[in-house]
Amino acid sequence: MNPAMDLVLFDDAMKHVCKITRIVTATSGHALLVGVGGSGKQSLSRLSSSICQFRTVGIMISSSYGLNELKADLQIFYNRAGCKDEGLLFLFNEGQITNERFMVSLNDLLASGEITDLFNEEDIEGIVNNVRAAVKSEGIMDNKENCFKFFLDRVRKNLHMSLCFSPVGDGFRNRAKKFPALINCSVIDWFHPWPEDALLSVAAKFLDEVEMPSDEVRKAIVSFMPYSFKVVNQQSAVVEE
Repeated sequence: MNPAMDLVLFDDAMKHVCKITRIVTATSGHALLVGVGGSGKQSLSRLSSSICQFRTVGIMISSSYGLNELKADLQIFYNRAGCKDEGLLFLFNEGQITNERFMVSLNDLLASGEITDLFNEEDIEGIVNNVRAAVKSEGIMDNKENCFKFFLDRVRKNLHMSLCFSPVGDGFRNRAKKFPALINCSVIDWFHPWPEDALLSVAAKFLDEVEMPSDEVRKAIVSFMPYSFKVVNQQSAVVEE
């Protein structure tokens, strides 16, 4: 049911998993992971979701995917979190923003959990009927307003977002200005460049099964990997300047 993730859990990666897990276990807890592409934001979010016993969900972008399709997916997530009382981690990255209006709905989700015009009257009636038994069991007065409030409270408890953004370019800065809940209603976890010991452990892991002439050659190649990353980054900075 879940794809296998061949991860190397060095110290920094485990610290990020602990942070994300702590963030999303809180009611209305949403994580904003900021780092360059390939730093492991999505993989560690999936691992954190599994630790919390949440189901990781997301949207599938296509050429025809628009605002209506996003709202249809959000309705499914809301029903699973609010009616079925299921823990969900909604994994979202900036590459999925094919329409800037997506952020309006996500801003509402982050800010209050109540998205404007997400449900019509017929949908709300169905939701009320689905949660009525649970509302009565909690000793709450059974009426439409209380049932829908109970539904939204469950959504805030069960539906969490992990937003994966890159600080490169102006996109993240501009969205943070336009949609304040992105910063105000999430907890930011910065993914800094991996340290040398992390790169060494990753290189050792993935070169372990590669045939080498000797252990001395293997050790030299493993040691070269972090050095090559460092030199490439330094040269890239020089070229940009």
